[in-house]
Amino acid sequence: MAADDLSAPLGQGGPRQRRRWTLPVAPAKAAATVLGLFLTIFVAWAVVGNDPLGGEPGASVPLPPPGAAEPARAGAGQLPAPAAAPAANSGAVVTIIDGATGKRQDVQIGAGAGAAGDDVAPSGGDPKLLEVTRHGLIPKVAADGTRPMDAYARAAPPSALGAGAPRIAIVMSGLGVGARITAEAVAKLPGAVTLAFMPYGDDVVGLVGKARAAGHEVLLHLPMEPIDFPDNDPGPQALLTSLTAEQNTDRLYWLMSRFQGYVGVASYMGSRFSANEASFAPVLKDIARRGLIYFDDGSSSRSLAAQFAGANSLSFARADLAIDAVPTPAEIARALGKLESIARANGVAIGVASALPVTIDRVAQWARTAEGRGFLLVPISGAASRGKSS
Repeated sequence: MAADDLSAPLGQGGPRQRRRWTLPVAPAKAAATVLGLFLTIFVAWAVVGNDPLGGEPGASVPLPPPGAAEPARAGAGQLPAPAAAPAANSGAVVTIIDGATGKRQDVQIGAGAGAAGDDVAPSGGDPKLLEVTRHGLIPKVAADGTRPMDAYARAAPPSALGAGAPRIAIVMSGLGVGARITAEAVAKLPGAVTLAFMPYGDDVVGLVGKARAAGHEVLLHLPMEPIDFPDNDPGPQALLTSLTAEQNTDRLYWLMSRFQGYVGVASYMGSRFSANEASFAPVLKDIARRGLIYFDDGSSSRSLAAQFAGANSLSFARADLAIDAVPTPAEIARALGKLESIARANGVAIGVASALPVTIDRVAQWARTAEGRGFLLVPISGAASRGKSS
């Protein structure tokens, strides 16, 4: 260092150094500031926006006006008191909220049996064959004596075979829960094959409507208590031996109200319930009183349905065998051959099958050639014993 460097004025006499540009804040602090601004905007939108549910689905129903009497509450172990019958075309208004856009749409559901002069109720049934209950519309015999099993029956397809030709009925069970497999069954199977629907599907009314439009008779599955209940659970509102007759009847009406247009009801599980006369008999009496067929899938040898039917004018059908007990093409073909043998021997045979893709395909193939082998494929109403009309 030169001696005069110490006495030189600052900033003079030395080499000029370049200034460095720096950010006013650190990068991490800048990122934190941007994130905080974003969160602030999001919270403000949630507070003042028009979607208080944050995109979650929701429903709203009209409340009774102030001062209106509140329905009585049921105590523990008691059934709720029956509600007053709704007026025709009345129903709850449900607001559907689109979780993505927040758009709202008001839809009226639970409508009654339509105004006078309507041919078909919104549920798909004939208004004169429907009774209003607290759960909705359920089948009944019309004032003129018409039974649902007759009104909704489908005629057997035209055939060159004589009246004495052996008849075969096939019931495809377990439909209505899976839309894809149900659509496949409706599209591939001939109308003479009967389709049995579970009461739990999201769009069971629409699927039943499509099946009936395609010419199929339909049945309603009745979930009932099996031997190994509760390890094997038939589903909500199932009929149970632990309930009173009144409670099971109330559950029966809930199940019957899920959709309309069926010729009868079909067993689903029920090995314990169908063997208990005290529990089963009141249910079968109500089914008979409403002019419906009871279809027993034959899975339980202890079922009392056949014994009850003969003495109580219950229209009844029981499956002779399960077509796809072993769900392979070869075994299904063998079972269909056995069904033909039963039909030759007895004049009529009934098979039941699960709605599996392999079963649908094999039954559809068999049905195309059944008439050529001398067999008439008929819906379940054409194979059931018919109880006397009350």
